[in-house]
Amino acid sequence: MKTAKDYIIFPLDVPTIGEARNYVKLLSESVGMFKVGLELFIRYGPEIIKLIKDSGTAKIFLDLKLHDIPETVYRAMKSIAGLDVSFTTVHCGENIDMLKKAVAGGAGSVAVLGVTVLTSVSNEDIFAAGFRKEFSSDMSRLVLKRAATAKAAGCAGIVCSGLEVKIIKEHFGKNFTAVTPGIRPLRDNIKRDDIKKNDQKRVTTPAEAIRNGADYLVIGRPIRDAKDPGAAAVRIAKEIKSELK
Repeated sequence: MKTAKDYIIFPLDVPTIGEARNYVKLLSESVGMFKVGLELFIRYGPEIIKLIKDSGTAKIFLDLKLHDIPETVYRAMKSIAGLDVSFTTVHCGENIDMLKKAVAGGAGSVAVLGVTVLTSVSNEDIFAAGFRKEFSSDMSRLVLKRAATAKAAGCAGIVCSGLEVKIIKEHFGKNFTAVTPGIRPLRDNIKRDDIKKNDQKRVTTPAEAIRNGADYLVIGRPIRDAKDPGAAAVRIAKEIKSELK
């Protein structure tokens, strides 16, 4: 049975394996999954995956955001499939073939998530990139379009902000996994505007994301930067639990 802590994905966004080991040891009983991104994986590769697996029961989300020609993505995904991780990511990109090849390469051994629009991207960024006004004025339309492509390609789900989760669930059902970064707990002494003063533009609180239907929440800074990261993770799990039906 999925518990409140299982919703929490903690990103190991640190430069050394020693720092990663410290967080894994500290949080392995307080979060459900650790996210390994480009910084750690480029430097340490499968070694960091083994470290996490040997440290407890927390699962692994290998967040490499693959984006290349279909055959290259296929071959890369075949390698990832042998690492025994739960999730990995591919940018939805420009055509469905890349996503289909990613799913084929994973061969059911790893759940492939399509990255729709990064939570650091704003409407202004979408407009500046040359997208049509229907997408730059309402980013949920672009997220929905890319999610539809991911679904058609056979992806297990997508990565999107907590702002778009509700519409994703309405269109694709509860079994289409939604992983949401850009999560910032809203405390009594913190104004909503303050949680947006970083590179994340489209943010929600844990409670909002859960109410909207998120399956997993990527929560980094609120845990990592806390005086007591373990206690912060427990506190967030309690906030999540209060929203679970």
